[in-house]
Amino acid sequence: MTEPTDHLRPEHWRRATRALLAKAIGEFAHERLLAPVQAGDHCVLSGGSERYLFRAERLALDHWAVDPASLRRQSADGEDLPLDAAGFFIAFSGELGLSEEILPVYLEEVASTVNRGAYQLAVPQPSAAALVDADFQEIEAAMTGGHPCFVAGSGRLGFTAGDYRAFAPETGAGVRLLWLAALRAHAMFAASAELERDWLLETQFDAADRERFASVLAERGLTFDDVHLIPVHPWQWRNKISTAFAAEIAEGRLVMLGETGDEYQAQQSIRTFFNRSRPASDYVKTALSVLNMGFMRGLSTEYMEVTPAINDFIAGLVHGDPTLKQSGVTVLRERAAVGYRHPAYSAAAPKGSPYRKMLAALWRESPVPKLGPGERAATMASLLHVDAAGRPFASALIARSGLEPGEWLRRYLEAYLVPLVHCFYKYGLVFMPHGENVILVLRGGRVDRVFLKDIGEEAAVFDESMPVPPEAERIKGAVPDEVRTLAILTDVVDCFLRFLSAILHTDGVLDERDFWRTAAAVVRRYQGDHPELAEEFARFDLFEETFALSCLNRLQLNNNRQMVDLGNQEESLIYAGRLDNPLATWR
Repeated sequence: MTEPTDHLRPEHWRRATRALLAKAIGEFAHERLLAPVQAGDHCVLSGGSERYLFRAERLALDHWAVDPASLRRQSADGEDLPLDAAGFFIAFSGELGLSEEILPVYLEEVASTVNRGAYQLAVPQPSAAALVDADFQEIEAAMTGGHPCFVAGSGRLGFTAGDYRAFAPETGAGVRLLWLAALRAHAMFAASAELERDWLLETQFDAADRERFASVLAERGLTFDDVHLIPVHPWQWRNKISTAFAAEIAEGRLVMLGETGDEYQAQQSIRTFFNRSRPASDYVKTALSVLNMGFMRGLSTEYMEVTPAINDFIAGLVHGDPTLKQSGVTVLRERAAVGYRHPAYSAAAPKGSPYRKMLAALWRESPVPKLGPGERAATMASLLHVDAAGRPFASALIARSGLEPGEWLRRYLEAYLVPLVHCFYKYGLVFMPHGENVILVLRGGRVDRVFLKDIGEEAAVFDESMPVPPEAERIKGAVPDEVRTLAILTDVVDCFLRFLSAILHTDGVLDERDFWRTAAAVVRRYQGDHPELAEEFARFDLFEETFALSCLNRLQLNNNRQMVDLGNQEESLIYAGRLDNPLATWR
């Protein structure tokens, strides 16, 4: 394919539309926005002058496993109509609460998400079996599902068709980052204590880059001691910095140095880059002012100032704990950060505004140097990946491992779930451990241990009695008891394990009752090993009969420009009744 739109063929678009609508019906039914009814061997969903017929299996946690191949759209008089994503959301806009202001933007996000699906259908993709032996970054680029909960999960509003090919994670394209020099009086740089003063210069650039950049600075009468160096996404430079920061460039407060020879690859989070030229080098996370999944994906300079300190604190806690050492869990620290304080936007834009998040970056440790012989890395999102032929990657891993499916699951949950539960009970420490924020360490198809990442903006300490250093106070906040368990029951059980259970169940690999029985046994085993935390186990009961249904799509449908107030996320959440807890049966 030579043109950016060559993948937009009817057969690819229609199949991608079918997949998105099946997901939409399933997740909106789960969030109790839509109410399909059973009619014989199929379900019916009516809206306006049309209806949808499909087959679905309802599983634990009110999960609707909708069969995309069975999905049909009909007029009121029973005439078959072509599936159309925009038509679906317009027909059900009332039920979904889509306002006149939000609906057109959401339709654009939906179109972009279907476009992603069409592209991945048009380009040959590795099978689930082939991915078992694939490279870390080949797996990263092969992921097709996006966030399992969000329907419009690949909006990337602001990208052109050419930008999509150049920067979307699923294209696997090589990217050269640009570098700016910012006068230190207008910028900040923060780093972990163990990093040497010249760490950035020594690790991010080779000798030729350093010499070339030094020469550019010398022409302005500057040296590296006068500036902080900021990596910039090429899109951000073209579309934001070169215009919105034009005065800073004109006055010499910002100096464009150019790109280095290193080739990077965008990760699923779209603004984070893996260094393909030097895999052991740190990831680079850049500001990117595109609208994607409910937020403008910038980076706050104010947040960046304490990010390394927060990461050092949490990593020290995790790596020093005997139970967590036994599990092998490792925190990938965000150990350096940089940002520019634009004088006008800092004065004029309110805290949290996208205008204060246009020029910042951070560096996160790579997992590659931390892998042992025979170990492979894979994003945890891969456990929810299903290839073009309908074969799940998780099933392929189980087959390769030679373990019984229940034993494979137990080992995975010991590596993933137990560390999260322990941090929750012992320290009141919680993460946002969805598939993109966890990296699996695989050995022979088995999950041996995990890496946790995206710490600075996602981790929180709920326990007010837990001491934290002054520079990490931002992550501490009181949360009502009835909400605290949702850090596990919503973020892990409902928003990740629900999907893995459904995939293994529908693939005939592991019945859902066996799945949840195994999960409960892992939690019970952990609790039995820690009688000293019995009071906490009773206070925050992971085996409670029901828990509040927290709805992610409702947030995006309500405000797809800023889903939650990042300064008060708990009060921004939207609930829709309660879910039966699948762990409760096995308490």
